[in-house]
Amino acid sequence: MEFVENAVGRLIPKEIDGRELIPFQGAFADPIAKMGRRKYAPPIPKSHPEWLTGESKLCKNLEDAIKRAGLRSGMTISFHHHLRNGDYVVNMVLEACDRLGIRDLTLAPTALFPIHAPVIDYIKKGVVRNIQGSMNGPVGEFVSYGGLPTTAILRTHGGRVRAIEDGDLHIDVAFIAAPCADDYGNANGVYGPSACGPLAYSYADAMYADKVVVITDNLVDYPCLPISIPSTHVDYVVVVDRIGDPEGIVSGTLRITRSPTRLYIAELAAKFIRESPYYRDGFSFQTGAGGISLAVTKFLGEYMEQDGIKAGFINGGITKFSVELFKKGLVRKLFDGQVFDPVAIQSFRDDLWHQETPMTMYANIHSKGCLVNRQDVGFLGATEVDLDFNVNVNTHSDGLLLHGIGGHTDVAAGAKLAMIVVPSYRKRIPVIRKRVTTVTTPGETIDVVVTERGIAINPRRKDLIEHFRNSKLPIRDITEIYKEVMDICGGEPAPPKTTDRIIALIEYRDGTVIDVVYQVQR
Repeated sequence: MEFVENAVGRLIPKEIDGRELIPFQGAFADPIAKMGRRKYAPPIPKSHPEWLTGESKLCKNLEDAIKRAGLRSGMTISFHHHLRNGDYVVNMVLEACDRLGIRDLTLAPTALFPIHAPVIDYIKKGVVRNIQGSMNGPVGEFVSYGGLPTTAILRTHGGRVRAIEDGDLHIDVAFIAAPCADDYGNANGVYGPSACGPLAYSYADAMYADKVVVITDNLVDYPCLPISIPSTHVDYVVVVDRIGDPEGIVSGTLRITRSPTRLYIAELAAKFIRESPYYRDGFSFQTGAGGISLAVTKFLGEYMEQDGIKAGFINGGITKFSVELFKKGLVRKLFDGQVFDPVAIQSFRDDLWHQETPMTMYANIHSKGCLVNRQDVGFLGATEVDLDFNVNVNTHSDGLLLHGIGGHTDVAAGAKLAMIVVPSYRKRIPVIRKRVTTVTTPGETIDVVVTERGIAINPRRKDLIEHFRNSKLPIRDITEIYKEVMDICGGEPAPPKTTDRIIALIEYRDGTVIDVVYQVQR
């Protein structure tokens, strides 16, 4: 392989699996946008009145839908993850494909979770050959040890929809889990036993895939209202017993932290925001899904109530903590790509100013106006942060690929104040590192790192350094925090033992490659 060094000092192959790669050139360089390319377009479908053809979109079963959609070996199929660790549809579809003898599929989910561990068996059987999507847990670990025969690609939420709309990710058949749908394909996520809220992740799949199959466990009379996925994009509808367990939407990472240390970090972050130049009436923010980020939302809401400050909007994944601020009148509007608990689902269904946001509107760098560009503050988590403020959210120090990117990189680039809220170490393993194991989000887009040992402002943000010159908050140089962490942990952990095989590409939101992940030795 021939390698080139990218803008964060990582060696990127010029080509892999027959695909020419463009190395990361900077957070706002966006070389693909300068090429003069045009948006991709799906084929024109044949559409005739049912009374004329006698055909219905409603299929007898999943195998019938797969056959009618023309799915064959070697194609690409996609899924959304609004049901998170409660999703049944990915496993269900792969099982049907296996029975039909379909092989060598590219799996393009918005994310995989531990419930999708059976994907490992379908990789071993040859049903799945490639994965282009986030992997949380067992599948990521399996891929880390070289279990996937091809190179996986991980993208941000905005990067994935960019790849679809730009034609880099062609979807042959999109399978959309819909908690509520009619026999013509109109669908939403707010009614039925598997209600999950928005279906925003799948909107681009519905628009750009060659064929679209809606899978529901709650078929209602036409028309199904409200409409998240319109019938204009849907080819077939399948009714199954259950598409998932909505209890799986809530996971351990979506509960507010109880750790005194992490609560202190959250309080420091909220105080920093309060003292920042962005804390004013009408400001906007987005939280991450981790326990610390949720605590920041809680503390920030308390300060807003004390100070008589109202936020213009919260953008996110919405939780009950965001809904509480909205109900109190502390936040005027909620922009929502996914919900994380039953309270948020109910609010999304019932509240007029709780608006669904398709991913291209949320974070596509190649859209004409994505939401992240209007955010004042974003507070996010990390597995590692280095002295150049580069952030890792994909791997741990052992090199295992256990997490997806989510909207991390998108928010960091768009927000005026991008904050990382993390403990300085976990279980005696440093989080603040000299060099992160994997670069997910470039340091040039990270403004502040908040830890229990102090707050580090990126030297690039001279304006913030000056603004906080007389603050009583524990503002420190990141190298000072790093030295303390090294003393506590006994130095840097040994680098992971890897082979020379690249098992995954980490794409930046513009389609360039910011880093690669190597196969870990057992």
